[in-house]
Amino acid sequence: MLTNRFANYSYTAVDRFLRYVQIDTQSDPQSTTNPSTEKQKDLSRVLEQELRDMGLSDVELDAWGYVYATIPATTDKANVPTLCLCSHVDTSPDVTGAGVKPIIHTHWNGSDIVLPDDTTQVIRVHEHPDLQHQIGNDIITASGTTLLGADNKAGVAEIMDAAHFLLTHPDVKHGRIRLLFTPDEEVGRGTEKVDMQKLDARFGYTIDGEALGTLEDETFSADAVTITVQGVSTHPGFAKGKLENALKIAADLLASLPKEHLSPETTEDKEGFVHPTRFEGNQDQAVLEFIIRDFTEVGLQEKETYLQNKLNDVLKSYPGSSAQLLVKEQYRNMKKVLDQHPDVVENALEAIRRAGLSAERRSIRGGTDGSRLSFMGLPCPNIFAGEHAFHSRLEWVSVQDMHKAVEVIVNLVQVWEERS
Repeated sequence: MLTNRFANYSYTAVDRFLRYVQIDTQSDPQSTTNPSTEKQKDLSRVLEQELRDMGLSDVELDAWGYVYATIPATTDKANVPTLCLCSHVDTSPDVTGAGVKPIIHTHWNGSDIVLPDDTTQVIRVHEHPDLQHQIGNDIITASGTTLLGADNKAGVAEIMDAAHFLLTHPDVKHGRIRLLFTPDEEVGRGTEKVDMQKLDARFGYTIDGEALGTLEDETFSADAVTITVQGVSTHPGFAKGKLENALKIAADLLASLPKEHLSPETTEDKEGFVHPTRFEGNQDQAVLEFIIRDFTEVGLQEKETYLQNKLNDVLKSYPGSSAQLLVKEQYRNMKKVLDQHPDVVENALEAIRRAGLSAERRSIRGGTDGSRLSFMGLPCPNIFAGEHAFHSRLEWVSVQDMHKAVEVIVNLVQVWEERS
């Protein structure tokens, strides 16, 4: 039985993870290059070499920082679809990823975890309910001054370990598997340069989720909004009755937005939001950037109309000024695609159950590379990687959850082989 093989298997995921997180791969939303930061390729090059060291010959690191590789099929069945396993190498721009010092808290006893390099950073049990299932497990954190990078280097390490398992256990039957490691997921550009013809897969899975046993088959739909305010500029010493300060106009718009709803800090479940992410300028011109999120496209349009109406109301007090609101599509709810391919979700749920876990379908208040890949012709739900407290200094993952993710990946490719 596969579970017996895992009982004697020496997992490599954690060793890989501890190495990967020490490589700074932070992406940059203001950059116009691909990838947005060259340092992301530092990890891509490591993955390329490790895959070659495993014995894979079909490995490529392209100019954009994407790593492609193939695990050949071990089945005699001709109709097993090619699967893609995908994770991203970059970390969030929200918190520095330079100088990460990972710490393993072995046999965690259930008490709050104080991070040693900044003791004001405390992972409090009552604020992290998933920790209640981790007592006795080994918890990996950063030291308090950086994020950890579990999002998504846990997923990268788990895919690499699953590849190692499959290549050292050729008796495990599976179809052709394509591995894809992407840059710039955190800045919404993770699939921008994916060559779908080169990828050549029928279905896919991102390994980029949170709690043990969860599968996410629904995401936000997402747009970006840029508002450019043109004020009336003049010398401040002679400005009475003339000056209309673009910074103040933009600030009035921000101040008019509600705090009790339509904001990330006061919404949950299926509630969407309007979220300012950047503000810069001078008295002549100011630029505001927003992300708009909802689970439906109708909801997105309603929120964009709401923002336009707020802007129009503010401009009534500044008759000489103007503003332009520009909407850019980012990604759409993958559920629209996945509902047309129920086997993609059901096979993943079965793989989770075979790992001895309670499988749970969830909606994610965010997006993954799978959101866009699904609409690019690769139906692609998101499997747990054990990541928690994303984009923060309190990020953590457990060793045991990472091992279960590896097992689920191996189960998954077997389920597809059996059911094809």
